[in-house]
Amino acid sequence: MTSTTLAPAAQVIVSLIPLTGIVLTTILIFFALLWHHHETKMLILKGLYTQKKFNMKAFSLLSGLCLIGTGLVLTVLFALLTGLSWALLSGLLPLAIGIALTLFSFINKE
Repeated sequence: MTSTTLAPAAQVIVSLIPLTGIVLTTILIFFALLWHHHETKMLILKGLYTQKKFNMKAFSLLSGLCLIGTGLVLTVLFALLTGLSWALLSGLLPLAIGIALTLFSFINKE
């Protein structure tokens, strides 16, 4: 056995690590949502629940700026590495969505 190949048992263990992480994260999210549901239900029963207002303008501005930053970095990176190719599309898509969301936050009169 050389240093670049793994034993079959080690390959199985290494391939189970991402699966275990995904399953445990899913279980954690499920129980967090379940806890939030029970908390909201108890607040409603006691009459203490107040509905939270969602600020669409701030959300679209924040997500738009994050997508512009991500898309710009990916576009420049893939343009330098591969030139004009289909890989450039993976940077242009978040860039275009980010620009659209940022424009929406400025156009929205809400």
